[in-house]
Amino acid sequence: MLRCTNRSENKVGNDDKSSSTKTYEFPFQDPSLTLDKRIDDLISRLTLEEKVDQMMNGTSAIERLSIPPYDYWNEALHGVGRASAATVYPQAIGLGATFDKDLVYRVSSAISDEARALYNATSEKGNYNRYNGLTFWTPNINIFRDPRWGRGQETYGEDPYLTSALGASFVNGLQGDHPDYLKTAACAKHFAVHSGPEQVRHEFNAEVSQKDLWETYLPAFKVLVDANVEAVMCAYNSTNGEPCCANNYLITEVLRDSWGFKGHVLSDCWAIVDFFTPKGQGGHGASSTMAEAAALAVKSGVSLNCGDSYEALPEAIQQGLITEKELDEQLSILLRTRFKLGMFDPKGSSPYDDISMNVVNSEAHRNLAKEAAQKSIVLLKNNGILPLKNNLSKYFITGPNATSIEALLGNYYGVNSNLVTIMEGISAAIHPASQLQYRLGAMLNKKSLNPINYATGNAANSDVTIAVLGLTSTLEGEEGDSIDSSTAGDRLDYNLPENQIEYLKDLRETADKNPEDKKPIVAIITGGSPVNLKEVYELADAVLFVWYPGEEGGTAVADVIFGNVSPSGRLPITFPESLNQLPPYEDYSMKGRTYRYMNSEPMFPFGFGLSYTHFTYSEIKASKMNISSNEKLNVEVTLTNSGEVKSDEVVQMYISDLEASVAVPYFQLINTKRITLEPGASQSVKFELSPKDFEIVKEDGSRTIEPGKFKIYIGGSSPMKRSVELGASKMSELEISVH
Repeated sequence: MLRCTNRSENKVGNDDKSSSTKTYEFPFQDPSLTLDKRIDDLISRLTLEEKVDQMMNGTSAIERLSIPPYDYWNEALHGVGRASAATVYPQAIGLGATFDKDLVYRVSSAISDEARALYNATSEKGNYNRYNGLTFWTPNINIFRDPRWGRGQETYGEDPYLTSALGASFVNGLQGDHPDYLKTAACAKHFAVHSGPEQVRHEFNAEVSQKDLWETYLPAFKVLVDANVEAVMCAYNSTNGEPCCANNYLITEVLRDSWGFKGHVLSDCWAIVDFFTPKGQGGHGASSTMAEAAALAVKSGVSLNCGDSYEALPEAIQQGLITEKELDEQLSILLRTRFKLGMFDPKGSSPYDDISMNVVNSEAHRNLAKEAAQKSIVLLKNNGILPLKNNLSKYFITGPNATSIEALLGNYYGVNSNLVTIMEGISAAIHPASQLQYRLGAMLNKKSLNPINYATGNAANSDVTIAVLGLTSTLEGEEGDSIDSSTAGDRLDYNLPENQIEYLKDLRETADKNPEDKKPIVAIITGGSPVNLKEVYELADAVLFVWYPGEEGGTAVADVIFGNVSPSGRLPITFPESLNQLPPYEDYSMKGRTYRYMNSEPMFPFGFGLSYTHFTYSEIKASKMNISSNEKLNVEVTLTNSGEVKSDEVVQMYISDLEASVAVPYFQLINTKRITLEPGASQSVKFELSPKDFEIVKEDGSRTIEPGKFKIYIGGSSPMKRSVELGASKMSELEISVH
């Protein structure tokens, strides 16, 4: 038996920092050796079958080397998912609505603390099940280009800048800042050009121009690679004729060669099966056999197979389709991640080995979940009814999502013993002497067969009716998960379920029975994607969009409607008036899509959201009005809370190239800051623009800065005129010349 003696100073994490002698059974276990030497040593000890096994998501134990089993598949989209009880934060699209990089970093840091605690506890017990590991397949940084995509809720919205900023913050929080060890390993997915349709994702070919590719679909992935994300997941679909998991341009030319990505690439689950499934039968038809498909994936740079197609790699080697050396190269990249996670080091080597279960769903994390939910809630309409007093005589809460746990969770969720529904949050917030009536009133997606509905009568004799409507992940989400969807989780019908609208109409009619004492209705809408709210807007006195707000969703909603917190969420995606304003779903051209390219006025613009106060922007000025293309520029504006309520304002900066030689976005977000102001207070808000902010993307995908005039906008929403019509503050703007 070979033994390795280490006479060097122990690594960070050990209590004894003095020079000592420690004996290891194998060199790969010795933390004093370089990672390359340790990885090479381990690979040299593996049989071909063991190597192949270690390249699939569920690996077996190698007892002779004292290596336990490990499953790479784990989820942490908005909290540790599918494991034991853990904190449930707002769904990713809700985090997007906060426009708050610092908050997202704090959320992901808390998630990774819980992940480490759970891993420490379960591995101590010898539990190595799926969802117990440290490799998390998140964040989803695809661009939510079309509201029909059911999985858009997993993203941070439609904007490349916002997606990049929040995605990088999430990665930094997950992975930690230790120079030698990862706290957990994050994964940027789905690479690339992936956003539905769900029903044909295993065979669909997304055709995209170089301009759209580099202007919209790739920027967030580049930012996350620069943030040292550990893994990248390739998508199911093809892009420009090549399956994404065998796409030489995307994986080799862009990801590896151009961007210098050093981490591992993994397939989406069972995506390699799509390679050898014939065209017309649900696949790409890129290969004829499993062995050919497995060889193609490895040769394309896919180190990890979620699925079982890599079982055919020994056969592929026998057939001369791939060499064992090529397999070793990809295995080496993959094993590096596990070494950086400290999985082959003595316990106590990593500073994260001591994180205990005390952090899991702790009071601090629950408070953070509440803060995130509060900051995600978007007020779309308020005729003055909000905030409500908490001591009214009678409240009536109703609707399919008032007591729904599903409406809190979204998809890729965790659970715990205290998920606060909206009804529970409101019940806890009102005065004990106030009356609260609850009736379901309407089902989520089905008309009642009973012609008698006693619920609506409460709308006439209550001081306020709170109708909790909207969607859940049973109607929108991933293929196979949305069990009440006939379109694989996509939403090809943009409307709320018809029965919900009919119920709201009945409530409105009842609430207005006494013309001299009409009763108000507050509509609370849950969901992860834009919805046609035209009728809701007309029928309700106030409308709140609360996404899937997580474990403290009910508490956060109550805090907002009763005025403990002023709403400050902003829409991270445009709400069109109807799908007729959009190109066909299957069209991946950005023309006519999102606030950046939309040539018609939407129902609700990107970046929009109301407050209980009013903010004024004034005195905008720049350090220079004429700059060269390599200069930085400072711009500042005075922000004033001109109302009577303390509130956060999400200050947004946009830029528009007025003289570009090619088609460019009408305007695009380039920075944002969240500012808290007391009533009557003012603050100077400063931004620094770099030359990159003035770049345009040419038809071939290259970036350049052209001389000419640029307009800078700063305000509380996107510059669409519809924003001001709906009540947003008027933006400040100025014109800059670049030479």
